[in-house]
Amino acid sequence: MNTTVPIPNGQYQDLLVEQPAPGVGLVRLNRPNALNALRSQLMEELVTVLRHFDRDPAIGAIVITGNERAFSAGADITEMADATPTEMLNRGMIERWQQVRQIRKPIIAAVSGHCLGGGCELAMLCDMIIASETAKFGQPEINIGVIPGAGGTQRLTHAVGKSLAMEVILNDRRLTAEEALRYGLASRVVPVASYLTEAITLATQIAARAPLAVQLGKEAINRAYELSLTEATAYEEKLFYILFASEDQKEGMRAFVEKRLPQWQGK
Repeated sequence: MNTTVPIPNGQYQDLLVEQPAPGVGLVRLNRPNALNALRSQLMEELVTVLRHFDRDPAIGAIVITGNERAFSAGADITEMADATPTEMLNRGMIERWQQVRQIRKPIIAAVSGHCLGGGCELAMLCDMIIASETAKFGQPEINIGVIPGAGGTQRLTHAVGKSLAMEVILNDRRLTAEEALRYGLASRVVPVASYLTEAITLATQIAARAPLAVQLGKEAINRAYELSLTEATAYEEKLFYILFASEDQKEGMRAFVEKRLPQWQGK
């Protein structure tokens, strides 16, 4: 049975939050009539919930999803249509996407249907994407006279390469789920009926691993996109040695030698 996770500040207007399995925090974007458009309130709530999960020792992995029709069709254009550059800067809108990037625990995006614009940028901020067969990925900002602003030009290029990213961003090409898998944007494609179950299962498996090693593993992988190979491997080496100060490293290696399952403490 699903249990409600105690979240600060009570109920949320744009999100549904639950714990569907041991160690897993699930966040559902909940604006179905607007295809889960990412208005400021939703993003503020999302960052608050993710930070709560990040601090909660009972949570080892997080899943973000929408519904079968849409993960998210993008940012809420009605909030931006008449805004000036100063207003956009003062709102700190893009900062909320970057705050998602700062979450230490792994985040899985369970994507079905429309995953466009800011929604695609949010999915790419997650550490893994499980896509249903109906998922469609795109950055259609060119149609409203702008470009992606929450990392889309950079993360999409890293994922699929320069030429295809150019076509997606400059000519509103939509990528099917199979194309997303083929080009490395998604890690797997599954039937619509099971996309969320698959994501929760994956999150449950990760949450059962050594917590500190999972978090530092995520950090090391992300550095591969930000540093040179020499710098990134040196950073990996430091994180590797740091883990030898943890109780979990001692427990994990003893359990291996003793041929038993380890009991992780997250210490």
